[in-house]
Amino acid sequence: MIEMNFETARHNMIEQQIKPWNVIDPVALDALEAIPRENFVPSGMKKSAFSDFELPIDCHQVMLAPKIEAKILQAVQIQSTDNVLEIGTGSGYMTALLAHLAATVRTVEIHSELSRQAEQNLKAEELDNVTFVVADAAQGFNSDESFDVIILTGSVPQLPESFKQSLKPDGRLFAVIGTAPIMKAMLITRIASDQFSYEELFETEIPVLENVTQDNSFTL
Repeated sequence: MIEMNFETARHNMIEQQIKPWNVIDPVALDALEAIPRENFVPSGMKKSAFSDFELPIDCHQVMLAPKIEAKILQAVQIQSTDNVLEIGTGSGYMTALLAHLAATVRTVEIHSELSRQAEQNLKAEELDNVTFVVADAAQGFNSDESFDVIILTGSVPQLPESFKQSLKPDGRLFAVIGTAPIMKAMLITRIASDQFSYEELFETEIPVLENVTQDNSFTL
């Protein structure tokens, strides 16, 4: 049996899936090249790690498709001094990408089992700038801390106001907002204490954050 060359597969994923989806930011691409995605998928699924679709993980959750993760990284433009909040840890792959680029990451996961697995995955990659929190953050994350970047890895019918208020000045928030089949990936930037800019990035459909309040309205 021929062993799979994961470095080649990762490179091909970037060239054949990521770049054609107009992800050209060299910082994002370098992170995708550096972090071994195959180490964050369930055992027995490593050969599917670079496929262009969502992958199932424990607790009935999924890893997002690689091109969606790449689009997120490009949109939020993480700096090496940034303090990042991630809602929805999952397997820890996106967490690892963020930790590779940012100063610190706080990642919140509702399922303790997933949080423990993700922490182990990041330790294996020697990424130690991440704080893992087990909590239900679908309606917002209560913290006295503010963040340069906030990323929601699941969709919300409408964005809880508390996430916007947790942004620092010039902070960026990525969220997929709406209900199936119409969801919009949005980049929200805090340009003043009470003023935000909104940029629609692309249309997509991803799983809803667990325990999120269902609402058919699309509001910001």
